[in-house]
Amino acid sequence: MKILHTADWHVGKVLKGRPRIDEHRAVLRELVQAAREEDVDAVIVAGDVFDTSAPTPEAQSLVMPTLMALREEGRDVVVLAGNHDNPHLFDVYRPVLGALGIHVVGTFRRPDQGGTLSFTARSGEPVRLAVLPFLSHRYVVRAAEVLSGTAAEHNRDYAERVAMLIGALTGGFSADTVNLVTTHGTLPGGKLGGGEREAQSIFSYYFEATAFPASTQYVALGHLHRRQQIPGACPIWYSGSPLAVDFGEERNSPGALLVTVEPGRPAMVRDLAVDSARALATVRGSLDRLEAMADELGEAWLRVVVEEKPRPGLAEAVREILPNALDVDIDERFRPTRAQRRGNADAGSPRSPRELFRDYLTDTGRDDAEVAALFDRLYDEVTS
Repeated sequence: MKILHTADWHVGKVLKGRPRIDEHRAVLRELVQAAREEDVDAVIVAGDVFDTSAPTPEAQSLVMPTLMALREEGRDVVVLAGNHDNPHLFDVYRPVLGALGIHVVGTFRRPDQGGTLSFTARSGEPVRLAVLPFLSHRYVVRAAEVLSGTAAEHNRDYAERVAMLIGALTGGFSADTVNLVTTHGTLPGGKLGGGEREAQSIFSYYFEATAFPASTQYVALGHLHRRQQIPGACPIWYSGSPLAVDFGEERNSPGALLVTVEPGRPAMVRDLAVDSARALATVRGSLDRLEAMADELGEAWLRVVVEEKPRPGLAEAVREILPNALDVDIDERFRPTRAQRRGNADAGSPRSPRELFRDYLTDTGRDDAEVAALFDRLYDEVTS
């Protein structure tokens, strides 16, 4: 059977105040066209379908027809919630889209209640597909309790709980079925694309590749935006995002993966490039240099680092030269000293909770990257 593996659409993304809905429309149209041209039997969308947990009507009205178009000609379509998605909203979609043959999993489900899908692909192979949506630290405990029916031990770490859940979901794998796993999370050794939500990509959210049994033919991952393979006992792949989500991803190659697999044999994987979205680029220089390179930059969205001293009207001057400049910043060499910036902040400039906490750690001699990362995770869970 042939599978289209995609993830991290982030529909509804606004980049520096600029909506990207038209780019998403073109990208999703390209994915649908690839599913048709490659005549795939199944499509896996491995999380982060939306950019926020409260997607706009416009974002939802783009995603739903896309899923229905992917379902054309009897393809099996499986969608799971990522860390940006609202799992309970996905569970609202579940019965409606399920009636159309689209499998949606928002929260953890027992193997016999939709956590492990069993179906026959259009190509004729029997399939077992274990589906594990993203689970926060709070919800991984609840999932363990759903599985066991008893209160989970709170001293188990995140990786151990995830491995236990995957073990339960893959318990029905056999030698004569196509055995697949899809989930959304961070594996050690994976390279971040640059636009992931940092607080949910750190060490305390890692789980190991050893969680996937050797009987698995393919693992379809979402969350890391760079397309890559993770070493393991079976083929384990992140499809990456089909468009550069933020400026940290400008060197990524947007796309998806085409997977060919049959019972008893590891999957064969090849890249599918997706180039409908506009490129992102960082450029730097003085106003004169920026003006000299303007014609070479095409339609790319730009992050501009100006190599001049700050002054009123500088950002507006940059945007007159480069209309696609979404972010304008001053080169570090031309910025005020830290003491000057601190004085300005004390005078009333707004500062984020993350900045305030890091300054507190520094000022009290407790500077610790892991403590700062844990604060980020807590802040992210409280505010998301």
